[in-house]
Amino acid sequence: MNYPVVSSSLDHLLGQVRSIKPLTAEREYELAVRYRETGDKEAAHELVVSHLPFVVKIAFQYRHYAMPVQDLIQEGTIGLMKAVKRFDPYKGYRLVSFAVWWIKAYIKNFILRSWNLVKLGTTQAQRKLFFRVGDIGEHLDEESRNERIKHLAEELKVKEDDVIEVEARVKAREWSLNDMIGDDKDITGMDLLEDPAIDQETQLIQRETETELSHVTKKALAKLDPRERFIITKRFMEESPWTLQKLGSHFGTSRERVRQLEKRALGKLRRALPPHAVEGLLPA
Repeated sequence: MNYPVVSSSLDHLLGQVRSIKPLTAEREYELAVRYRETGDKEAAHELVVSHLPFVVKIAFQYRHYAMPVQDLIQEGTIGLMKAVKRFDPYKGYRLVSFAVWWIKAYIKNFILRSWNLVKLGTTQAQRKLFFRVGDIGEHLDEESRNERIKHLAEELKVKEDDVIEVEARVKAREWSLNDMIGDDKDITGMDLLEDPAIDQETQLIQRETETELSHVTKKALAKLDPRERFIITKRFMEESPWTLQKLGSHFGTSRERVRQLEKRALGKLRRALPPHAVEGLLPA
């Protein structure tokens, strides 16, 4: 499992991240224990990569601060790595519950550093204010706006003038997609947005590929004996895959025996499937 490359193309990065599948609770626990007990870097690597979609999701929550999303993702990933390093799997909760604080903390610190705040951002209350001024929102009248500013200042124990100043700084960095840009001011940011929808030709190719994979997979599975087919189905084709231990209990045999049967079945499938299907369907 490799890290997606944080390149200048956000679409390319997001495409890589979308292909990452989440870990099962059993696999996550196994990797976390291995890393905590032995310092296995490969285990830590897999934990980090499998949680990158979560980092991207959080990073997009802060995109209205007009920071490059790639930079936000990169900072969030550093926070995720810190979380993996400190995660204790024996406490019974999932890594994502523990990592969310670290991811947000690194993204927020990056935003604060990038804004070059001189007067604000030096205390905990001021930091909270920076990320809460959006709560003021848009108001039809000045009275309701002033009331919201007063309430926020009291809640965070800062001056109302500080709330007004930070709000002004945040809004100054906003940029509308409808603003005219270019030397001749004849186009808008909206005109430059790439349509994220998949074109019809690509959709057709994807459907044909999926149909072909389904057909060859069924033919390959038919060459396995019933027990091998059951093991492969439960291990690699279920939304919640079975563990070797669970399969051993099901068949009344040992975990090691199930592993041997799985290995034999995978060998048969690799010989029966075309190379491109092996890469997409079977573990390395």
